[in-house]
Amino acid sequence: MSLQLLIFQILNGVGIGMIYFLISAGLTLIFGLMRFVNFAHGAFYLIAAYLAFSCTLLTGSFWLALVLVPLVVAAIALLIERTILRHTYRLPHEAQILITFALALLIQELIIIVYGPLGQNVPTPAALSGVVFLGPYAYPAYRLFVVGVAALIAFALWFTIERTKLGSILRAGSENSDMAALLGINTGLVFSSTFALGGALAGMAGVLAAPIRGVEPFMSAESLGIAFVVIVVGGLGTLSGALVGGILIGLIQSVMSTLWPEGAHLMIYAAMAAVILTRPAGLMGRS
Repeated sequence: MSLQLLIFQILNGVGIGMIYFLISAGLTLIFGLMRFVNFAHGAFYLIAAYLAFSCTLLTGSFWLALVLVPLVVAAIALLIERTILRHTYRLPHEAQILITFALALLIQELIIIVYGPLGQNVPTPAALSGVVFLGPYAYPAYRLFVVGVAALIAFALWFTIERTKLGSILRAGSENSDMAALLGINTGLVFSSTFALGGALAGMAGVLAAPIRGVEPFMSAESLGIAFVVIVVGGLGTLSGALVGGILIGLIQSVMSTLWPEGAHLMIYAAMAAVILTRPAGLMGRS
């Protein structure tokens, strides 16, 4: 592998990793606060990708989709949480997995009914269709845009959780939700808000990923599998773990797709196994 190709694949891996971070961040926030295993999380990513496709097709504006779709997905996530999932919080994890998995399959089949089983392409916005030169190396402008947007979102999430009253409430709820409720915190509202935020993050990931990989009905299962690998590698319930895990898995997948294309996907799970054996709580997780 030439040096130029290696650098390109590393940059590409960072871009992919930031999308993985956005998918995983919502999942790890929901688990960290609510101890809720949500196998329907990938469906929010799927819905967002198809809504981005529809919005771009109807209006010709990717930018409108970038603004509106995460908000719509957050509203859908909130509706699902309020009507279905909040009744499962006290159930065993096995029941939560079965219910959310069934919900994900239902959403996938609805997508197939509406859009068909074949994939669709989402055009890259014209303003970002070129390349950016980083020294002597050319890199697609859109992928650089994805890295920048995800980095801004990561900083905003960190600032909110670590430096604001809302973040203090979220941290208190994640440590002991019953004690937080006794102190007068409306834990139901906090849970709903966190679920909507997780949906919005998955929605943003779906919109950003659509021009890179297109949309197809089975992308939710792939994204969910990657998200669980990321949070296991980074550490369950930690935002920093989602960021570190997402970038690491993105780099492994990107570099190995050149060195060993047939085994690129396998190496993701090999990395997860290595982390589990050496650091069972994850790279950034707490014991």
